[in-house]
Amino acid sequence: MSDSSQRDTHFGFSTVAEDQKAARVAEVFHSVASRYDLMNDLMSAGMHRIWKAFTVARAGLRPGMRVLDVAGGTADLARAFARRVSPGGEVCLTDINASMLTVGRDRMIDDGLIAPAVQCDAERLPFPDRSFDRVSVAFGLRNMTHKDRALAEMTRVLKPGGKLLVLEFSRVWKPLAPLYDRYSFSVLPRLGEWVAGDSASYRYLAESIRMHPDQETLVVMMREAGLGRVRYFNLCAGVVALHEGVRL
Repeated sequence: MSDSSQRDTHFGFSTVAEDQKAARVAEVFHSVASRYDLMNDLMSAGMHRIWKAFTVARAGLRPGMRVLDVAGGTADLARAFARRVSPGGEVCLTDINASMLTVGRDRMIDDGLIAPAVQCDAERLPFPDRSFDRVSVAFGLRNMTHKDRALAEMTRVLKPGGKLLVLEFSRVWKPLAPLYDRYSFSVLPRLGEWVAGDSASYRYLAESIRMHPDQETLVVMMREAGLGRVRYFNLCAGVVALHEGVRL
């Protein structure tokens, strides 16, 4: 007899049990971790570096601040944050995926940056309330099973007046959608197979972007999580959007 309380959720365009999604996402990132940065450069033509630089600029960091980088992966944002909050500040790098977190931790060390690296679930952050001046999540929210819970947790650990920054693929400008779809579903999987030996993970990437809330829906979700002054910036015609909100 099946468990009637078990709920399903999306994994790209597929449907899986909620308690299976995290493991499925973990398989994707274990597979691509070693080639993740190279693939980011190739599939975005290097634009991801500009998107992340914009996010760092919008963070408005000062020396002495404490920053939490959720789903920080290979630590692009964490490394940039760490340079801006020193002396006296701290950046905590987190990811649910051990392979990605290891790459990010090693890159921090290689850059001479000492920072805690914590493997944890964004839906259950192991930090006290009101611990951080800034919280960021870049290209990670769409992979989370319960996005509302994750947003609530990230808001919980912010200090009053602290800012949450969410950088994520979003809804592209409608006239560009057909071309973007052809690129996403034809080119990306082939590129993934060629560079990372894994077309399925990059097919999931394209599918997960389409299942992610659009810009206005995410604004509503952030407000419901307890954030105010929520706004967003479309980058590259909405291929990516940076959302930001302040804990009230």
